[in-house]
Amino acid sequence: MLKYNCLERSGVMHLPDFKVARSSEKIDYKKKDYKLDSKYLGKYKGKKCYLKTYGCQMNEHDSENIKGILELLGFSFTENIEEADLVLLNTCSIRENAHNKAFGLLGKAKHIKESKRDLMIGLCGCMAQEEIVVNTIMKKYPFVNFVIGTHNFYQLPEILENSEEKQQIEVYSREGDLIEDLPVDRTSKYKAYVNIIYGCDKFCTYCIVPYTRGRQRSREKEDILKEIDNLIKEGYKEVTLLGQNVNAYGKDLYDDYSLAELLEDVAKTNIPRIRFMTSHPWDFTDDMIEVIAKYPNIMPSVHLPVQSGSDRILKLMGRRYTKDKYLTLFHKMKEMIPNVAISTDIIVGFPGESEEDFEETLKLVRECKYDNAYTFIYSPRVGTPASRLPDNITKEEKEQRLYKLNEIVNTYFRENNEKLVGKKVPVLVEGISDKKNEYFGYSDTNKLINFIGEDVKLGSIVLVEIIEAKTWSLDGKVSK
Repeated sequence: MLKYNCLERSGVMHLPDFKVARSSEKIDYKKKDYKLDSKYLGKYKGKKCYLKTYGCQMNEHDSENIKGILELLGFSFTENIEEADLVLLNTCSIRENAHNKAFGLLGKAKHIKESKRDLMIGLCGCMAQEEIVVNTIMKKYPFVNFVIGTHNFYQLPEILENSEEKQQIEVYSREGDLIEDLPVDRTSKYKAYVNIIYGCDKFCTYCIVPYTRGRQRSREKEDILKEIDNLIKEGYKEVTLLGQNVNAYGKDLYDDYSLAELLEDVAKTNIPRIRFMTSHPWDFTDDMIEVIAKYPNIMPSVHLPVQSGSDRILKLMGRRYTKDKYLTLFHKMKEMIPNVAISTDIIVGFPGESEEDFEETLKLVRECKYDNAYTFIYSPRVGTPASRLPDNITKEEKEQRLYKLNEIVNTYFRENNEKLVGKKVPVLVEGISDKKNEYFGYSDTNKLINFIGEDVKLGSIVLVEIIEAKTWSLDGKVSK
């Protein structure tokens, strides 16, 4: 297993290698149970950590594990970076904006460290797996105590201790082992993330995830179901099964057990709500659709990224499906899953995208009328094939396309929400607003509902009658 360490500055260091990641076929990983050396228990008692998380739900769940580990070490947490003894950034590498924000916060931490010499600063997450980022940290950010990758943040106690003397950079350039029973401090008492698969094998030409998160590795079904059983005992009402491509679950581990079978087994635990994300259309099977339609505790909400409506651009992206195949899948879901809400991801301004290609995307959007869509201007990531494609689209053109796309998708968000006015929808109550007797939560179709009621219990699932629709949310009242 390749790693490098800044204690070896005079020697040869092995950096994360895109070519190695792309050409690797056999994945050699092991399952291990997490065990903390007793010498670290309470070692940093009285110290405070400022933990900032960027990116997707996987990053958010990683931060829950990081918090769990740090709490065992004695850390408490603060929202005020000025109070911190440890500043830790859990980063995202999907878009350039996330890079810039992380480096900006590192700059702020540097100024604090000038007057607070014992302040420790760490960078972890997907950015830490990028060679260009690691080189930048080593050359221009010597005040950073440590950099730790996505595959080995469970080694945080040892790395934190070693970084008190010298800068530590611990990043594996290949897939990591699967670590079970990690400590966790969950953000919510009612909803929980459960990782089921790590990494991705799709290698879409614009995406850096297979290089930062590695090739796909599935957790054993018994470990997943055990975690969910424990969550049920703790009173959780909803689980979201997570993965860069959850639909590929089991392909690397089983011959006859896939996400469809896992969804069914999770549904049989009788936990009230089950969600999953993110899906790749290539791996979405008819069996999955049938299972979702069969079990009422599998929420009728599917995130199905399309990225583009142009076959030419989809091919350049390496997405492995055509517009027609995507639409066939989309309409099959609409037909077979009662009340299903479908959301998507769309990229505009991909290198070489013509006005005709963009119009194809708008045409698809008008047909699908998504309940939600996450729209982005293409952001080149160093080392990906797409970053080497010629890009003759101006920034202004890309921004105009994004604006036009958002105008259209927002119209459908509002239209779909208006169809719910007068209807009663089940809502998991997640919090109380600032106003008396006002609550908020999400419906089965993953729509934000703000509603009024009396003596509503947090963590309960209540029927809410929708009285007003907005673009991004709905207002209602508890149904009697």
